[in-house]
Amino acid sequence: MFNIKLVKMKKILIFIMLLAPMSMLAQKFGYVNSADIVQIMPEYAQAQKKIQDLEKTYTDDFNAMRTELEKKGSEFEKLQQDSVPENILKRRYEEIMQLQQRLEQYRQEVAANLAKAENDEMMNIQTKLRNALDAVGRDGGFVAIFDLAGGMPYVSTTLCEDVTAKVKAKLGIQAK
Repeated sequence: MFNIKLVKMKKILIFIMLLAPMSMLAQKFGYVNSADIVQIMPEYAQAQKKIQDLEKTYTDDFNAMRTELEKKGSEFEKLQQDSVPENILKRRYEEIMQLQQRLEQYRQEVAANLAKAENDEMMNIQTKLRNALDAVGRDGGFVAIFDLAGGMPYVSTTLCEDVTAKVKAKLGIQAK
């Protein structure tokens, strides 16, 4: 009796092992190049414009501060030539040093603010792209979708389906 159960179990195990490769072949894999998609997303162009406008605003402010510093520096040089009392020279020099420190601090704040703004904009774009990828994966029954822009060393374009057009469609982008 024990031998009959063992034989039946072996047959079931062999049957399962034969079916396993077939089920693996039925799985769908896809690939996409997210860098190509991001470049043509309207949100990307809007983000770039927003960052450029912000950068111009900061640059204009920085240039105004630098012009003020240069003006005060020129005035200070003239004061030195005109035999102005030491206490006035000292006060003007301290004003110039404070303005120079504010200018450097502003430069650092601008760099941090621009980096944060760019990161925030890209996070919004990446979230939208991720949602589209998830939807394509669910709708298409994909097991995995590989991103060629993510540094994937090799993806077989014959064994995987290119889902770039489907992701673009989910995002409402016309295929080019």
